[in-house]
Amino acid sequence: MDGRREMRAADRDREAVAERLRVALEEGRLGLHEYDERLARAYGARTYGELDELVADLPGVASAERSALAPTAPTPPPAAPAGSEPATSTGPGPSGAPAASGGSGSPETRSRLLWLWMPWLRVAAILLPIWLISVVASGHVAGVWPLWVLGPWGGLVLMQSVGLIGADHGRKRHDRRG
Repeated sequence: MDGRREMRAADRDREAVAERLRVALEEGRLGLHEYDERLARAYGARTYGELDELVADLPGVASAERSALAPTAPTPPPAAPAGSEPATSTGPGPSGAPAASGGSGSPETRSRLLWLWMPWLRVAAILLPIWLISVVASGHVAGVWPLWVLGPWGGLVLMQSVGLIGADHGRKRHDRRG
């Protein structure tokens, strides 16, 4: 079995490790940053040994019944007072991302979106006041230089957000069919 570590891995092997990493992310065993790093290494791995290193510290996949992380039953929404119309969510959700009508965003997706956007918001909260102070102190606007940082970064975070929301929507459609 020692020679197996040096044997070349196939695409199917890399995809199996990527799936195991995705499950570990959903179980809360990996953070999003660590998941991204391991996923990149998985798709770049050449040997079984390199793939084995990526999942060596992860337990085997547990069934939902055995897992301590099994989801609990959702709590029903509070009853609306008599004579009032049912509430529908059309504004931003708790993460600041738009919530789809009918509450289709899962709490996990909203949490991931918040985690994704918080660094960008923190940097914006630092750079924009610095820029504003420099404008007030100099008396003229020389350009909105924070946009050179916040614009491209925000575009990348937006694309990742759309991917998360799309994955959540696809998962819900798959769950309804199955």
